[in-house]
Amino acid sequence: MQADQGVAASRTETTGQATNAAGYPWLVADIGGSNARFAWVDGPGARVQHVRKLPVAQYESLRAAAEAYLQELAGLGLSARPRRASLALATALEGDRVELTNSHWTFSRSQLQADLGLDELRLLNDFEALALSLPGLRADQIAALPGPALSTPRGTLAVIGPGTGLGVGGVIETSGGWVALPGEGGHMTLAPTSDYESELLAVARKEFPHVSAERFLSGIGLPTLQAAVATVAGEPSAQRLSAEQIVERALAGDTICAKTMDQFCAFLGSFAGSVVLTLGARGGVYIGGGIVPRLGERFFQSAFRARFEDKGRFSSYLAGVPCVLITDTLTALDGAAFALEQSVR
Repeated sequence: MQADQGVAASRTETTGQATNAAGYPWLVADIGGSNARFAWVDGPGARVQHVRKLPVAQYESLRAAAEAYLQELAGLGLSARPRRASLALATALEGDRVELTNSHWTFSRSQLQADLGLDELRLLNDFEALALSLPGLRADQIAALPGPALSTPRGTLAVIGPGTGLGVGGVIETSGGWVALPGEGGHMTLAPTSDYESELLAVARKEFPHVSAERFLSGIGLPTLQAAVATVAGEPSAQRLSAEQIVERALAGDTICAKTMDQFCAFLGSFAGSVVLTLGARGGVYIGGGIVPRLGERFFQSAFRARFEDKGRFSSYLAGVPCVLITDTLTALDGAAFALEQSVR
């Protein structure tokens, strides 16, 4: 009996040492131009919890927002300071200095690590974090699109996110774990597939010398697409609608806005197929961002899948690739936590 107790004590001690070595609790965050989402991971295999969304405009710095979050948790009895943190940021990362693309926050990564008293601070592009979340997504976080069913994640996966901008990323399965492929694929040149689409792009080129995919397939791009659709239809408008208004009016039956969203889905399908071909992402393509989930059944019945597969000699290649919609808006937090898990392992 005493021997059994000794073994149990040894296991407990070993587990405790491993947990301490991993530096729990962890702080994770997904930081955009408008909002910063913070969360807490308290042990091995634990899901992110205590998620809070803080408006970026209300805090002078990332450090101030992080401290406000930690102080709130301390008030709930979670007073332990995190020793590791992983932050997903909506900006390109290079060097020590970080400037958020669409907000006033700027910081030194080494200074932030020191200010927060961290042993490790990992910074990721937001779509790098979203890509890392893909292998671990649960059934309740996604919805299947028309086409083949999604199997156990393997090989190479792609993610595309029409939100405020257009994010693109990928993740590759390796012998050492999953490796993310961050990039700026949303700024690839958008290609037309018909004379009508060439007309739309010609209208946009009067405003922008380079029409990237983001110029049409994003929150900042939808007004440009709607204006082009209206112009080609002979119904130009002097006043631009917002992305929110376009989606709302499309769902309410407005002809031009409905045609805009149908064209949005078609362009997105063609673009998604190109991303899969570029990355060799035969394991699946995931659609994130805030626009598509708002379309509901209209997206599932759209030309997205047909245009996704419409790649001539490689149509059969794409016919076997599953497409899914990410319905959980907090998955980048999971990806940020997964980056730390792989680092610790």
